[in-house]
Amino acid sequence: MTLPSRQALVPFVSVENMMRLVLHVGIEQMMVELTHAIEADFRRWPAFDKTPRVASHSDIGVIELMPTSDGQHYGFKYVNGHPGNMRQGLQTVTAFGVLADVATGYPLLLSEMTILTALRTAATSAMAAKWLAPRDARVMAMIGNGAQAEFQALAMKAVCGIEEVRLYDIDPAATRKCAANLAGRGLRVVSCDTAEQAVLGAQIITTCTADKQYATILTDNLVGGGVHINAVGGDCPGKTELHRDILLRAGIFVEYPPQTRIEGEIQALDPDHPVTELWQVIAGEAPGRTDAGQVTMFDSVGFAIEDFSALRHILKRLEGTEFFLELDMIADPDDPRDLFGMIIRSEGH
Repeated sequence: MTLPSRQALVPFVSVENMMRLVLHVGIEQMMVELTHAIEADFRRWPAFDKTPRVASHSDIGVIELMPTSDGQHYGFKYVNGHPGNMRQGLQTVTAFGVLADVATGYPLLLSEMTILTALRTAATSAMAAKWLAPRDARVMAMIGNGAQAEFQALAMKAVCGIEEVRLYDIDPAATRKCAANLAGRGLRVVSCDTAEQAVLGAQIITTCTADKQYATILTDNLVGGGVHINAVGGDCPGKTELHRDILLRAGIFVEYPPQTRIEGEIQALDPDHPVTELWQVIAGEAPGRTDAGQVTMFDSVGFAIEDFSALRHILKRLEGTEFFLELDMIADPDDPRDLFGMIIRSEGH
């Protein structure tokens, strides 16, 4: 059989190889590197094509495409969010992504992104907290202890210096799982019986739940002055976690307003309620936290530029390693006009 040419082969990072790569680099180190990569791309935000993700919503979940380009590379992610999957022993979120060369249109990388999305989401949270949380923040409350929780805690530790994480979930088994996974990783881990107990003494409060409904995970009386809220769970219309009164007294920071107003916590507010785009803070075009007593909130829904940054970083990290396979994905006939002939000539090989 004729072997495929070099032009036909595209690096593919499987789940197994993504895990190998992450362990090779180190989980916390990988999230530090992703934080830097995402921050660098946020600084050049105007260079990117931007659009709200293309979403197909149903009563039980959502399937989305998240595309962007900086004129040199094009990237997209396919991702779903199905909260009911867990009852079938399935992941709530799964994803894969592609990075391509704009000049030729050829793909440069195909990668799993279920694990990579967890890493980049946590890295983005830590990046936001670096710019918005109190400087001396050392205690974090983690409300919602599902698949994302450990990544969030370790990213905040590695990037922001968090020393204690206080865990709460309506399912005690999720808290036990999270506490066990974080044991021995340099954090004081406190398992809590209520949300009220979890936020006690916390300067950063992360909410990360998956129910597809309007919910009140955090009420106004639980949020004291000077706290930074990292609202990760909001990801589709009809799903929120925070009481509206919290939003009304917080400085709100978002990724891309046209998307966040559809999917984020701010869907509960008027369409013209003022928000600040996080990239503007990072680029020095807008203030972040303005005083020690201010409540800040990062209304995180995830945006395509973060996935683009993650894919580019992974492609760079693959150099000199064996943590990928080469897939025969691109037809490469001897004559670009003779695709039919390529098929015919393959007969008998």
